[in-house]
This record gives sequence, structure tokens and C-alpha cells, in this order.
Amino acid sequence: QLQLVESGGGLVQPGGSLRLSCAASGFTLDNYPIGWFRQAPGREREGFSCVSSVGGSTMYEDSVKGRFTISRDNAKNTVYLQMNSLKPEDTAVYYCAVRRIPSDCLLLPWWYNYWGRGTQVTVSS
Repeated sequence: QLQLVESGGGLVQPGGSLRLSCAASGFTLDNYPIGWFRQAPGREREGFSCVSSVGGSTMYEDSVKGRFTISRDNAKNTVYLQMNSLKPEDTAVYYCAVRRIPSDCLLLPWWYNYWGRGTQVTVSS
């Protein structure tokens, strides 16, 4: 059964750090582009980081550039999102998604065809 499971969310103070994990089962992640998305209450789901299957290039939305880092650990079949200097506006449910076609990545939800269930990140003092 194909499955993506996010973990690592939680409550953190402004300026703090979290590392999210996206673990896959039923298929190997390293052949496919992976995207990270988030959705805050009352807002649309937005893509903010992704890593391509071709060359491993990465992409970041401006609001997270320099603070968040996406990486792959193919041995663990897991993609990570290191989040530093967290801000209250980063509060959201965070999702990972995979497009099971080897390709570049995009920060667009429709590009991906498998999704995890999300993990809550709350940044508050």
C-alpha cells in the first residue's frame, strides 16, 4: 500500500526550529519529485518547498527561503524539512506530497498525486 506519513510537528516558540519528516512506504521516493505544502485555517493550501527527481534541484517560496531546507535520505526513504527561525505566520498543517512521475518539482498542489495526512506546526509564545 502506497503511503506517505509526516511527523515532527509540534508547538515551538518564535525563533525556534523543527524538523519534519516525510516517510514513504510501498514505493521509493528517490525517483520522484517531492513537495512540501502547508495550510493555515481559512487559507488555501500553499506550496513552499520541493525537490526534483532530476538532479535533485530544490525550490523555495520567498517567505521560507533562507530559513527552511528540504533534503532527501534515500537510504531511509524519507524527505526532511528543516525549519529554522520559525515565525507565528508559519503556523499551519504541513503536508508532503509526491508526484509519481520522474520530473522537476513545482509548488503547485495539482502537480502531485499522493499526499500525506499532515502534521500540525504551531509557532507561539
